[in-house]
Amino acid sequence: MKYLVRDKIFAIGDDYWIEDERGRHAFLVDGKALRLRDTLEVKDPDGRVLVTLRQKMFSLRDAMTIEREDQPLATIRRKRLSLLRNHFRVTLVDGTELDVSGRILDREFTVEYDGELLAHISRQWFHVRDTYAVNVVREDADAALLIAVAVCVIRMAERERED
Repeated sequence: MKYLVRDKIFAIGDDYWIEDERGRHAFLVDGKALRLRDTLEVKDPDGRVLVTLRQKMFSLRDAMTIEREDQPLATIRRKRLSLLRNHFRVTLVDGTELDVSGRILDREFTVEYDGELLAHISRQWFHVRDTYAVNVVREDADAALLIAVAVCVIRMAERERED
């Protein structure tokens, strides 16, 4: 299933819809303004919070956490000792690790588990500027988690570029 994401979702304090490939509202990204740290919530169309994304405070390396129901679900960090500048590691609380690699700032990257493709993020499918798709390849994959991963790594890469 492909999901359409507009880059302006990264403005804190603004809310933006992510649509499915049929043009229906699939997820609402709710930017939380006036917070001590960078916080976004990904909600379903009925307004239920599916995952919360937070900038990790007091971390030696830039990191973001993904929470579900106020419990940690995953931590995202730039992969250590990687020759690729755009390589992130997603560590789920159960120890499972996902690899994110590609051209993050160009919105051309993949999310894999143990060499198996879970999602492909690309601008190729759209001619609209500042728009990209998150193509969740596996039907049994957690789409909200994979969208949250894409949002986090883009946000981290952009923050790093600004510094």
